[in-house]
Amino acid sequence: MSKKKKTSSDNLIAQNKRARHDYHIEERFEAGLVLMGWEVKSLRAGKGSLADAYVIIKDGYASIVGTHISPLLTASSHVVCNPTRERSLLLHQREIDSLEDAINQKGYTCVPLSLYWKGHLVKCDIALVKGKKLYDKRDAEKDRDWARQKERLMKLN
Repeated sequence: MSKKKKTSSDNLIAQNKRARHDYHIEERFEAGLVLMGWEVKSLRAGKGSLADAYVIIKDGYASIVGTHISPLLTASSHVVCNPTRERSLLLHQREIDSLEDAINQKGYTCVPLSLYWKGHLVKCDIALVKGKKLYDKRDAEKDRDWARQKERLMKLN
């Protein structure tokens, strides 16, 4: 049994804050990302975004769509760059099968939560999620506000 370490802020490349707001996170997976050389250089410079990204599964392969990696002018002058191309995810076949079953049968969606460095490799934290209703979002916001007020009150005492 191995424990999964949390990613520290210095290893973090990009985060999908909208996904945490819009969805209930059910299950998380760590996936590798197939990238080109100019994409790795751009990610090292902090030019990645997961704003409208999602994961699709077709023909037994998982891919991430909608990730935007802006090319650097110095690193990608000799290559034709597509900043929003479909990038392959590296997962075990049993993980892909379980994701595909949940997406097709149970009504889940798969979205990327963050991109981060693990050693010299780029990893993607993906999650199996269900959409939140409007009242769930309001409840979560109310709970956050109440927790913030409790912290303020505790500091005063």
